[in-house]
Amino acid sequence: MKRHPALAELSRDHHHALVVARDLRRATAVQTAAAARAFLTFWTTEGRDHFRVEEEILLPMYAVHGAPDHPAIVQMLIDHMLIRRDAELVARGASAPELRRLGETLAAHVRLEERRVFPLVEATLSNSELDALAGRLAEVTR
Repeated sequence: MKRHPALAELSRDHHHALVVARDLRRATAVQTAAAARAFLTFWTTEGRDHFRVEEEILLPMYAVHGAPDHPAIVQMLIDHMLIRRDAELVARGASAPELRRLGETLAAHVRLEERRVFPLVEATLSNSELDALAGRLAEVTR
């Protein structure tokens, strides 16, 4: 799906998240340690910052004109909370079923953002506001 350039980098981040989610969903008892390590590497190098940027920049800019209580936005924030919780569980030694649940949650979260949240942001913000968003996102990802 073609994204406004303001959201393109966030959208690209989702590809790696989906790869990690796939590996988590496929984790067997033998693969648990490797899947957990891969997730924690992803989380500490990309995922946590991705969530922060969405929460501190993307959503406040959206909320200037959009409904902060829109169901897709609420679900996005709930997902962020659950994934953060699960990241803590993984760091403590999650089981294969817990890893698979995290994989499902992460994959569903990416689909939510790509199919509902990002189109909502694009439909709500004007082109000049999206350009301003792009500038703000570029500042924090340098």
